[in-house]
Amino acid sequence: MKKNCAFILVVFTLLISSCDKDPIIRDAKHVGISTVAYYPNITLTGDVILAVANGTPFTDPGVKAEAGGSDVPVVTTGTVNTSVDGVYTLTYTATNADGSSTAHRTVAVYTTDAEAASHDLSGKYFRAATGETSTWTKVGPGVYSVLNPGGSVIGESLYVVAINPTGYTISIPEQIASDGSESSSTNEVYNNTTPATYSWVFLNPSYGTNLRSFEKQ
Repeated sequence: MKKNCAFILVVFTLLISSCDKDPIIRDAKHVGISTVAYYPNITLTGDVILAVANGTPFTDPGVKAEAGGSDVPVVTTGTVNTSVDGVYTLTYTATNADGSSTAHRTVAVYTTDAEAASHDLSGKYFRAATGETSTWTKVGPGVYSVLNPGGSVIGESLYVVAINPTGYTISIPEQIASDGSESSSTNEVYNNTTPATYSWVFLNPSYGTNLRSFEKQ
């Protein structure tokens, strides 16, 4: 009987000791015993897509990054040559002890004649082959942001910059699209009819080489 009592006492003591709670830590970096990570949050000043006339000086509007209420330094990569028409990408990277975040801005340098500048090709264009819609938004004279340029389910959140430099000539200049993929177009035709129609081959690693046709809604 004495042995049994001693054994029970030991077990009871172990159970009590196992119930000891870890100390509760409460500060900006901890909740209980868990560590809180504050990844940088980057906010762009100005629009994500900017249009700059060829030969016009360009000043980056800049960005701000913060994490946990504190500012985080931002490194900018990429350049914009305002003497050469094209679509340029600026990449912003903010890094702190918890990790890194990136954001991007697209800058289109354009030369657009008076006729094309007077056009507004904005609107929704329906692709019957897929039942998908591509949306054009004018961001500058002859410069457009095109959402879902391939008229495909996989591209509903993808956008590129398209240009209309003269007449009704359109194209997607070589550029880095919003998802980081290299994109451009070929075989482009825009018909200013009622309703307006256009077609192009959207060159992107996730798409084929089929001609894609759209009709304005």
